[in-house]
Amino acid sequence: MTKEMMVPTFDGTKLFFRKDIPENPKAIVVVVHGLCEHLGRYDYVTEKLNQSGFGVYRFDHRGHGRSEGKRVFYSDYNEIVDDVNHFVELAKKENEGLPVFLLGHSMGGYAVAMFGTKYPGKVNGIVTSGALTRLNAVPPGFLPIQQPADTYFPNELGNGVCSDPAVVEAYANDPLVEKKISVGLYNTLYYGVEWMKKNAKNFTDPALVLHGCCDGLVSEKDSREFFGDIASSDKTLKIYARLFHEILNEPCRDEIITEIVDWMKKRL
Repeated sequence: MTKEMMVPTFDGTKLFFRKDIPENPKAIVVVVHGLCEHLGRYDYVTEKLNQSGFGVYRFDHRGHGRSEGKRVFYSDYNEIVDDVNHFVELAKKENEGLPVFLLGHSMGGYAVAMFGTKYPGKVNGIVTSGALTRLNAVPPGFLPIQQPADTYFPNELGNGVCSDPAVVEAYANDPLVEKKISVGLYNTLYYGVEWMKKNAKNFTDPALVLHGCCDGLVSEKDSREFFGDIASSDKTLKIYARLFHEILNEPCRDEIITEIVDWMKKRL
C-alpha cells in the first residue's frame, strides 16, 4: 500500500508525506532525508525495507522538495526535531503495537540524533548514516554566520556525495534538489549541535551509527564522538573504508541496507 499526501506538522506547515506499507509489516521505519534533497532519493532503500517486511514513512523537510515552508530555511533548531516527532507520533498512532525505528542520513541523521536526545524512549532504535552530529568538517569560526538569516549560499554539496559518478550526476540534475542554502539553516545546525553535545547523556535509545571513512561532507569523527558521548547501553558504530558520504547510494549499498535490516530485526 502506497499513499502520498500533504500533512500539516506541529505548527500547521504542510509537509509532503509518503508511506509504503507491505502486507503485515513487522515494524515501521521513519526515513529522514538530508540537506537540500527529498524523500524520492530513498525509493531504493524503501523498496528494500518493504521487501524485508518493514513499512516506511517518509516526508520532505519543510522548505525542501514538495513541502511548504521558506526554502531550505529554519528559524529554530527545534523545528526539524519536532517535524520528525510529528511523523513518529503518526506512525505510532496508525500502527498501534508495531515497533517504530528512525533512519536518518546527513542532516536527517542530525535530526534523528536530536530526536533521540530530546525525546528518549519513544522509538525502538535509531540508525544514522553520515550524520552531522558534531562540526568536525566545518572550518573553525565559520559558524554561526554573522549575516542576515535570509542570506543564501549556493549548494556545493554535490561532488562529495558519492563515489559513483552516476549518483553525483543524478543529484546535480534533480529538479527537487535545492540549489541554495540559507544562513538561517546553517546557524540552526550550529546551535542544534551545541545543544546535542551538552545533552548527549539524554540519548539512551538503541543506536546504529554508520559513516563512510572517505566522507567529504561530514567528518566520520562526528559519528565517533557522538557514539562515545551518548548514554545508550545498546550502541554499534561502523566506519566503512573507502566509502563516501551517501553510503546508501554507494555500489555496496545492498550490504549496508542488509546490515540495517538485520540490526532492526534483532530489536523487534
